[in-house]
Amino acid sequence: MPELNTLWQSVLGELEASIPRASFITWFKDTNISDMKEGCVTVSVPNGFAKEWIQNKYHKQVLRFLRILSHEIKDVAYVIGAPTTSGAYLQAKAQKKRPLFVPKESDQLDFKELNVNPDTNLNPRYTFDTFIVGSFNELAHAAARSVVKNLGRDFNPLFIHGKVGVGKTHLIQAVGNAVVKESPHAKVKYISSEKFMGEILEALRRQDMNSLKDKYRNIDLLIMDDIQFIARTEKMQEEFFHTFNALYEKNKQIIISSDRPPAAIATLEDRLRSRFEGGMMADIGEPDYETRLTILRLKCDEKKIAMAQDILEYIAAQIKNNIRELEGALNRVILTSQMSPVPPTIDDVKNIIQQIIYSPKKFTSPKKVIKAVADFYELSERELINRSRKKEVVRPRQMAMYLLREELKCSFPFIGEKMGKKDHTTAIHAYKKISGDLKRDADLESEMRVIKERMYIA
Repeated sequence: MPELNTLWQSVLGELEASIPRASFITWFKDTNISDMKEGCVTVSVPNGFAKEWIQNKYHKQVLRFLRILSHEIKDVAYVIGAPTTSGAYLQAKAQKKRPLFVPKESDQLDFKELNVNPDTNLNPRYTFDTFIVGSFNELAHAAARSVVKNLGRDFNPLFIHGKVGVGKTHLIQAVGNAVVKESPHAKVKYISSEKFMGEILEALRRQDMNSLKDKYRNIDLLIMDDIQFIARTEKMQEEFFHTFNALYEKNKQIIISSDRPPAAIATLEDRLRSRFEGGMMADIGEPDYETRLTILRLKCDEKKIAMAQDILEYIAAQIKNNIRELEGALNRVILTSQMSPVPPTIDDVKNIIQQIIYSPKKFTSPKKVIKAVADFYELSERELINRSRKKEVVRPRQMAMYLLREELKCSFPFIGEKMGKKDHTTAIHAYKKISGDLKRDADLESEMRVIKERMYIA
């Protein structure tokens, strides 16, 4: 068994390579392994705030890296205690020699945060002029435009939700940039919920929460991205609740984005949910074909790349759900064309796109489906499969049955057997029930999108 200090340093090295640098420093500074007994590792963290966040967001990664290093490890527990190892690790990292080659700014591949405004955190590239409007996002776009004209008076708060990669961040930052342009003296602040969490943690360390409160309660426009993460800790929900109230009472504008509507954020407090739902809620759906084609043309113009129309049409027809995937597919085609002396043919592009569509990350299994549904609704897999008739279990169980049929084409007898040895007629009823509800319930459709994303993570 590796010595505990060495073991944790190895885990920290793996974590640093797998999560954003800012997140790594925020959450794993002043952590160490304090004990290990009977296959259970005890990780010491500096305070309860860090303990709750690491448990909720990074536990699986921590456990996975520990088990890779030692197969005897079965579980991880977290306690509040004195730091040792991570401080030494970070200090050793700082003392390492600088690499012989440091890329110049021009060598970076379109690093979008290089020009972020340090006062507002806004990226100047995200504007209304570069935002493509289609039927899938026209309501959200119209609401965002209205907010600029009537800051704090109409649509407050503005809550924009939609799956990953459909342009939520672009749109909410476009509002901020438009407000700054029209009113240069307006105090605007954009922040992701995770960074907000980090600032709260740092303020607690410094015992200076009043400064943080003053920072966020004296601005004209607060834009909070990925609000769903605040539901993971009570302290963050409490702090944001008071910030929200302070701004709202002064008629200051609040804009929020999430990957799902408030009702689908399982552990969100009722008092926050009611405030979010009390403003304007706008969904951004999947981009239609014409919008996808327009986005591809715009990107080619930005990069000064000439691309055949049939190639753009093929990419737009194949990549349907996610604007980021759409841009990624175009970038891969461009890179391939730059490496070849001849322009890519439509057959070349088909091969490239098929590799993207049928990549290993798109694989799922009955086990992954059940786990994704259980995790989303914060149930155990055992609860999902058992014969409980509680309302909070019945709907998730029906969702799992629907997905097993719709995504994996499992037979109804197989689904019944898999979901607790139930009769096949139960599976048929669940499939029909969810199929009908999806046509009428936009919130359920949003929940389904998030669960599917989790199912297909490798």
